[in-house]
Amino acid sequence: MTLNVSELESHGTDDLVEVEGLEQSSVAGRSPMQLAVARFRKDRLSMVSLFFSIIIVLCAIAAPILVAAGVLHPNAVHQELLGNDGVTPKGGWSGVSGSHWLGVEPGLGRDLGARLMLALTYSLAIALTATALTVFIGTVLGIVAGFSRGIVDGVVGRFIDLTLSFPQTMMLLALSSPAVLFLRTTMADVPGFGVLEDRDRATGLYVIIILAAFGWPPVARVVRGQVLSLREREYIDAARLLGASRFRLYFKEVLPNVWAPVLVYVTLLVPAYISAEAAFAYLGVAIKPPTPTLGNILADSVNYTSADPWFFFVPGIVLALTVVVFNLVGDGARDALDPKTDR
Repeated sequence: MTLNVSELESHGTDDLVEVEGLEQSSVAGRSPMQLAVARFRKDRLSMVSLFFSIIIVLCAIAAPILVAAGVLHPNAVHQELLGNDGVTPKGGWSGVSGSHWLGVEPGLGRDLGARLMLALTYSLAIALTATALTVFIGTVLGIVAGFSRGIVDGVVGRFIDLTLSFPQTMMLLALSSPAVLFLRTTMADVPGFGVLEDRDRATGLYVIIILAAFGWPPVARVVRGQVLSLREREYIDAARLLGASRFRLYFKEVLPNVWAPVLVYVTLLVPAYISAEAAFAYLGVAIKPPTPTLGNILADSVNYTSADPWFFFVPGIVLALTVVVFNLVGDGARDALDPKTDR
């Protein structure tokens, strides 16, 4: 709110004090987080993407509940819905009907919509778990390396270079069989891990470990760069003088000030890991049918591109939409958390 000189003279002293008080209260009442939220809400594309991402997450949460309640039947075979050849669904559009909104799979007649909805659960579970591990490892090592510097920084830096030198895809293919067998035979006896007797769950855990083991170095580098500037701030020196421990300096003083780039990395890693799971499924080292994931459904649909194009395009559209909306949310969060966005 601005007033020129003539307007200021026409107002009384009380009105002027009231105007200044309103300006001060409006400025003091907005935290950096509130400013970031306001910038995010101004971006219509980010808000639309956030809306669709929330729908996707809710579908992923609801799918196993609906399966347990008997509402969804992702593995139910319906041979009667297939044509005379026993492969192609009856009717047009891959058997789309009131009972099967997205049609049925060729060959087995399983409901495509139910399988895609449950596939979101498994794919998002893998992506979110791998993202959490990646961000945790990268953030901790980045803080320790940036704050300690010296030998510790050098060791972490060489460890990052060593990790980046390994080809992730080749390591994934080479270690898949022995690693999955190891997880099934050893961790099945650990309390709470009995479910790993199932090969699919052991394979899912293996994919999570591979993604996290090779995905943390970029996070560590970004966090380390932030910490190198933060460690020279006055509040860090004050905490040292007060006798703060290393743990407190790392996770009470430094960590709250690097949450912005970490949050951006979280929103960008989730779609990247969803795509990675789909690629691993195509290579045959991810969770395999009948357990549905976006990757193995799309990999299976490649065999029916000519006979049933609908079965190929629908999983591809769902995968692409999921990746795009999460990427757009990440881009919007990055722009909103950057204080120089509007300059």
